[in-house]
Amino acid sequence: MKKNARPTLENLPTEQLNPSSSDLDLKSSLEIAQIINSEDATVAGVVGRALPQIARGIDWITDALARGGRLIYVGTGTSGRIAALDASESPPTFNVSPKTVQFVMAGGERALSRAVEADEDSRELGIREMRKKKPGKKDVVVGIAASGRTPFTVAAVEYARQAGAKTIGLSCNPGSPLERAAELGIVVETGPEVVSGSTRMKAGTAEKLVLNMLSTGAMVKLGYVYGNLMVNLHQKNTKLIERAINIVQKALGIDRHEARQALKRASNDVPVAIVMAKAGVSRVIAGKHLKKSRGHVRNAIAAAQAATKP
Repeated sequence: MKKNARPTLENLPTEQLNPSSSDLDLKSSLEIAQIINSEDATVAGVVGRALPQIARGIDWITDALARGGRLIYVGTGTSGRIAALDASESPPTFNVSPKTVQFVMAGGERALSRAVEADEDSRELGIREMRKKKPGKKDVVVGIAASGRTPFTVAAVEYARQAGAKTIGLSCNPGSPLERAAELGIVVETGPEVVSGSTRMKAGTAEKLVLNMLSTGAMVKLGYVYGNLMVNLHQKNTKLIERAINIVQKALGIDRHEARQALKRASNDVPVAIVMAKAGVSRVIAGKHLKKSRGHVRNAIAAAQAATKP
């Protein structure tokens, strides 16, 4: 098979008939829910078999972001929408710039709410849209396609790799053009769907699980999570203000009133409040060590404690 040849769709595992859901249209509502639930229960195990590759991806992304690079997702249809979701949720969850985690999607943002299938078949559009991002040696580009054969995504990943970026291909079928195009392949073999060929189901769920691991794993390693607390958040609404108080309470083992006071002394900055209390330093000193550690809370605490030792 040529390097960029597309496997016949009917031969892909994700396109096969699922015997577990035969005569689905004759089932009761409860039976339909049970069948879907039973199939969904297999997804975590399938993803588990790809953990070594996912861990390698986490390391690549961590290194890229630590050097000022970007995580750039690229996909079409369901895969593109899942990528866009992960990219859009990274800034509010980890207080990173929207430029840090980005997405490229066939059809652009309008494709988030309606299908733009024709663009998926264009290698030229994939290259053009990726070229706009100017990928380079500091970046990691993750191509996502359940089939592993989408021309837009494959071409975008090939272009990014040629430009020097680290590239990862996430697919649900083995031996795909996307897997070959990328430097690192992550394959989650979810198999036939309950509704034949509807890869918005198990395949989409698997993709979401993997992207959760890639972005969250990297942010944890960068120190934007302390223990398992989401400390690097912006307090832009009532819910987030309450969450900030709860986080400081749990991180410092103090009551609600004390947490409010700690945040007040830190100008309502959660990481600063934690470093101040843990290291016994001023707001200015805590901020200085957080800046030196690039926001890594635990490293900032250790550095501040070391600096105060006689």
